[in-house]
Formats: sequence, structure tokens, C-alpha cells
Amino acid sequence: MPQHVRGVVARAKGEAVHVETIVVPDPGPGEAVVKVQACGVCHTDLHYREGGINDDFPFLLGHEAAGVVEQVGPDVTDVAAGDFVILNWRAVCGRCRACRRGRPQYCFDTHNARQKMTLPDGTELSAALGVGAFAEKTLVAAGQCTKVDPAASPAAAGLLGCGVMAGIGAAINTGGVGRGDTVAVIGCGGVGDAAVVGARLAGAAKVIAVDIDDRKLSTAKSLGATHTVNSRTADPVEAIRHLTGGFGADVVIEAVGRPETYRQAFYARDLAGTVVLVGVPTPEMTVELPLLDVFGRGGALTSSWYGDCLPSRDFPMLIDLYLQGRLDLDAFVSETIALDEVEDAFARMHKGDVLRSVVIL
Repeated sequence: MPQHVRGVVARAKGEAVHVETIVVPDPGPGEAVVKVQACGVCHTDLHYREGGINDDFPFLLGHEAAGVVEQVGPDVTDVAAGDFVILNWRAVCGRCRACRRGRPQYCFDTHNARQKMTLPDGTELSAALGVGAFAEKTLVAAGQCTKVDPAASPAAAGLLGCGVMAGIGAAINTGGVGRGDTVAVIGCGGVGDAAVVGARLAGAAKVIAVDIDDRKLSTAKSLGATHTVNSRTADPVEAIRHLTGGFGADVVIEAVGRPETYRQAFYARDLAGTVVLVGVPTPEMTVELPLLDVFGRGGALTSSWYGDCLPSRDFPMLIDLYLQGRLDLDAFVSETIALDEVEDAFARMHKGDVLRSVVIL
């Protein structure tokens, strides 16, 4: 039978979110109902509230989550009731040209649950990134559930569902950071700090964090940055070159998503170096670069989709590193909050007062 639970709903652009009753249907073929234990407050949820993603209101927010599978529908074999899982927003299809070539992390036909969760009056909800996990329970495609070791803290594990995975993956999967490399990370929010952590995990010898906020630079240093640059007071390109013997970094990760910071990343890399764009730009943004410089500097300019992760491969590995004490996911949890405190958490996030607020259910 459908279940009535509490969830955080954004009804209109720019309006404060509220906890409301939502209806979660029984799982259909290929679907699962998950009892959410923890969900991080990500900037993408604020983008949804502000109409920055699309205007398919009302939204059921939340997507950076971990919990326990409660029910599965027909034809589900990879997870079962009782499994502790991290939710992801890119269940791979297994059939598209990327999947057939053995590169499912680039799946071009990812999917979510076919059924919609609703308000009690039948109004359909748009689940944020196909997850909708600011709720006591949520309906997802079974492929959005990745089983991991239940010894992990739900508050920490859930962060792999979006921002932390995006940053770690930008360094390891997309940027291909290797032992002894020099890495610069421009923008030290949650994703940028995760890129710092990923670079250190990969064995980078030098990790340079760049931001305009000394508080964020201090956090990046605590997470493994070897050097910091405040780009309000110093030219970041010159500073990165100075710290790399005049050459530039082997890999520069741009975690802001703005034309000016992308240009900085382009010119702060070494010859034949790599620029990784993981910051998300807005539709009107453009960037102009001299084509001769693009040719003459060589290397690679690439973007990172969700850290180019494959959840079934990457989530269990990173949870194992967490449980071994080699990946401090707990350091990303600034505070734990209740479901009805999400709106206040948005304000703290917008001011840069927290790295991650995490809703505990």
C-alpha cells in the first residue's frame, strides 16, 4: 500500500520550503523504496528551489543520501530489503552506446523511478535529481541504490551521493591525478574540497587550493592542501606558477563554473597539463580563449560528469577507505539537522558558514 511520510517540498520559485506529507507508492518493476537515514544539503537543492534547474514545481528536494532498502519491486536482483545503500542520480541503462563500449560511467540514458511520488491531493512531485531524499522514505530506480558496508555512518556515506563524489572523481577519474603530480583546485566549497582530498588520495605531491575566502582556504588546508592562495589578494595564475617552479600545475580543477576562473585554470596549468571543469556554469555563460593558445599549450580540457563515477565501482571502494581511516568523510559534515531545518541550512550554506549540513532522519 502507498505510504504517507514527511518530506521537504519547494512549491514555487524562491519561496521557502516546508515539510509536507507526501505519498510514496509501492515499488514497481525495477524500483525500490528506501528508508532514508541521512541526506546532505547540497547547493543543487537550492538551485531547484530558485528555479535554476527547471520549473517543474513542486519539487521534493534532497539527493545526497544513504539509507536502508525497505521494499523492492519485481525484477530487482542487485539489492534487497535490509541492504544499506547510498543513493545516486544516474542509474545506468546497460544498453546505450557508452554502456555497450564498456564505459557505463558515461551512460547516455540514465534513468530514475518511473512512478511519481505525490502530494495527498494527487499532485505529482518532481524529485530532485530523481532522488527526492529530504523525506522519511523515497522511491527510486533500483539502479540508483548502491549497497555498501553498513558499518559506515549514514551522514558521511550519503555525501558520496553527489558533491564529495563529484570532487574526488574529478581528481581521480577525470583528471587522472597520479603520484608526484602537482594539482591546483580553484574554488573550495564542498566539491573543491573533495577534489583536494581526491588529489591527495591519488598521491599528488603538491595540492594548491585557491579561493577568495580565508575560512574556506583554512578548511582546504585541514583536508590536505599543501598550499593556499587567496585570489582576492594575489593573482592565482602567477601564484600557482610560482609554487610549481614557474611551470604551472599538472592538473587544474575548476570547481566554480565561471568564465574568469576557467581562464585562470587554463593558464595556470603546465604545458600538456589538464584542466577539469567540475563547477557548473549557468546557461548564459561563455568563455573565449585564443585558439593558438589552446593548440600551443597542448594537454586536455575536459569536463567531469558526477566525477565520471560508476557508483557500483566507486562507492564501495571509497566507503572501504573511509572505514580504514584513509578517507575522512566525517570532516565534510559541519552539522546535523532535523528535516524542518532545511530552509535555515540553505541560508548558512549560501553564506559559506558550513561545508555540509546533513539532515538526520
